[in-house]
Amino acid sequence: MTRADPITSLQNPQLKRLVRLHTRRSREQEAVILIEGARELSRALAAGVQPTEIFSAPELHSPEAAEVAPTLPTLPTLLSPAAFEKVSGRENPDGLLAVAPRPAVMLPDLPGDAVVVVLDGLEKPGNVGAILRTADASGAAAVLVLGRGADPYGPNVIRASQGSVFALPVVALDEEAAQDYLTAQGCVMVACTPDAPHVYWDAPLTGRVALLLGTEHGGLPTHWRQAGSHGSGLSVRIPMEPGSAADSLNVATAAALMLFECARQRRGTGAAGAGQ
Repeated sequence: MTRADPITSLQNPQLKRLVRLHTRRSREQEAVILIEGARELSRALAAGVQPTEIFSAPELHSPEAAEVAPTLPTLPTLLSPAAFEKVSGRENPDGLLAVAPRPAVMLPDLPGDAVVVVLDGLEKPGNVGAILRTADASGAAAVLVLGRGADPYGPNVIRASQGSVFALPVVALDEEAAQDYLTAQGCVMVACTPDAPHVYWDAPLTGRVALLLGTEHGGLPTHWRQAGSHGSGLSVRIPMEPGSAADSLNVATAAALMLFECARQRRGTGAAGAGQ
């Protein structure tokens, strides 16, 4: 088979490997990530990610994929539409898929007005991806992903973030390492909990701030709740209308409100003290 011949057999070993790489265990064993979609792939390339393999099904290319394809750094392996659909994680794939080394992201030294998002135990890739996209859009300095929840570099998180996962430092680590880092960087711990004493827009959210977010069903673990109530820490809540049937907000929605309140206060449009 020449390089120009597309892979058509659904039993091809390369296809079987790509299917396996949709599982977290297989990706971790190979220390790789899957990047599917023209937008996600272009943003990964812009961030310096260097794919080791690229697969393309030109018949499936969307207009955006058709624009990205000629700019790819490596000649792609061609797949038939049926072969690509077998390895795709999407209902309507656009015909571009890449394998790349898992990014080795370092914890950054923070500027004086940095916002760090801390996600403890979040399991839904859609929520994690949406938060990464909002963190990027609002100017957050980093996102820390704790526990064995959603893989921050899983293909569904990459998709939900629309590639924003590559635009800022996203680091998976354990709780102790996260606590040590945030303390060393002088971050004010801001625990987001529904029973907190302060409404989030009344809290001072300038300077170095760590926004602590837990799961919708379990909330923040005790040690993070305590971090928001001791020393310079803050505990804040997002008020909901009395009598509402909703007893909690989607965590991605809560993160968006918190992140853009931080951005608003940094623009000097009405920051207030928690005691005012």
